[in-house]
Amino acid sequence: MIALLTLNARYIHSAFGLRYLAANLRAADLGLDAQIHEFTTNSAPEEVIEALAAHGPPRIIGLGVYIWNASATAALLPRLRAAFPDASLVLGGPEVSHELESQAWTAEADYIVQGEGDAAFVHLCARIAKGQRPLTRVIAGGQPELAQLASPYPLYTDKDLAHRILYVEASRGCPYRCEFCLSSLDKKVRAFDLEALLDDFEDLLARGAKHFKFVDRTFNLDLARSRAILEFFLARFVPGMFLHFEMVPDRFPLELRDLVRQFPAGALQFEVGIQSFDPEVGRRIQRRQNIERTLENLRFLVEETGVHVHADLIAGLPGEGLESFAAGFDRLVATGVHEIQVGILKRLRGTPIARHSEDFEMVFDAAPPYTIRSTRDLDAPTMVRIEAFARVWELYRNRGHFPSSMPRLLAGPSPFAAVMAFADWHLAQTGRLHGLSLNDRARLLMRFLHEQRGVPLPELRAEIEADLVATGHKPPRDLREGPRKGAMPDAPSGPDIPARQARHLRARRELEVGPDAKPNDSTA
Repeated sequence: MIALLTLNARYIHSAFGLRYLAANLRAADLGLDAQIHEFTTNSAPEEVIEALAAHGPPRIIGLGVYIWNASATAALLPRLRAAFPDASLVLGGPEVSHELESQAWTAEADYIVQGEGDAAFVHLCARIAKGQRPLTRVIAGGQPELAQLASPYPLYTDKDLAHRILYVEASRGCPYRCEFCLSSLDKKVRAFDLEALLDDFEDLLARGAKHFKFVDRTFNLDLARSRAILEFFLARFVPGMFLHFEMVPDRFPLELRDLVRQFPAGALQFEVGIQSFDPEVGRRIQRRQNIERTLENLRFLVEETGVHVHADLIAGLPGEGLESFAAGFDRLVATGVHEIQVGILKRLRGTPIARHSEDFEMVFDAAPPYTIRSTRDLDAPTMVRIEAFARVWELYRNRGHFPSSMPRLLAGPSPFAAVMAFADWHLAQTGRLHGLSLNDRARLLMRFLHEQRGVPLPELRAEIEADLVATGHKPPRDLREGPRKGAMPDAPSGPDIPARQARHLRARRELEVGPDAKPNDSTA
């Protein structure tokens, strides 16, 4: 038996790579059953070992290693060796595909497959099954012909479709050379056969799949393909369908604009990587983009479509200081995008970003996820403040729980300065930014706006109570002055989109039609 194993960050995630391996192993018919075993980074080693042992001692154990599970996998590996001494332990995945010499823990493994393992892992298993041990321990995965790979999509179970994120891909690779990203190492973009791909999607839809998350780095790079895929889903749209794409932000021609306008509000989510608005920083890390066109495209998406826009900025890039990052954040807020992911730079193994470490005094954590701790332009205390800022922004703005009261916080010449002031105050009051309930956050936001901004308490109580009621929560007693009528309506009916996107959509609709609008109004 071949046990395919990984530790996901959360249960809701599905291991896309393992399904590729299992599909191609079964297509090869090696005479060994391939079974997928998914756990989380919080799973105890005993739980993993018991699950594998329940199917009999595995002959081969393949482990997918990523930045989020490297430490947990390193702790698990010797336990697997002790429990299954006759099994061949094989590591694969991005985390072990580069800089292997600095990862002593991988010595416990018999083999390591670097790069894309869809075909290379199958060849390795075939040799092991025949008793023909490879001469080399480290095996290059290469870039297999996509047309020759077996489809992973039939391996999504009904339980996966009902409870997990469904990952799909139309292409691999990226033409850009952004130095913080592993995709910058790819030589070219390779596309899957479109007809076969759409057949797979048709099968998934017939089985009840509604949420599709495309992992392509540049979905709108090939406009003809992206249009064909969007048209496919639009023609088959049903309430509850939700599609996620990563988009090139400055590439959005009229034919694509006309198409996305036709999707119901909340059905599409576009993730757009801005990373930095500083042209010099962009050139330094080979992140080239037309900034004005990007801003115009974002405004179009927010103002003229129902697309949920999730935009990314990265703090800690070489040569970008606090003032530049703050200015970029404020420009992005002004576009009205629904969520801004404030990421802290990570030094992914193998990425060229490390070449700037000496010139820009970049100090990274030695352990995963290799977070930047200081640079020449952002000292360590400032980086701590930015991390707190990012956490506060995620808790209070991105999650969409406070659509009425957050505009008060952001009012003024600089939303960044306003949120940073709140983050500094928040940390001073609580000493922590994790483990806070929604009611805790509601009280803290009310206190800050009253004590630091002078907003009258009755107004704040009314707004925050309405926000909590609208998102299905009972306000704490110290926020209420008794039962209220006319609270904001629940998230609109219709497409069963994810909760946080639904909250943003509800807030947008109420701004357009007022708090008394019914979910079945023509605007819903």
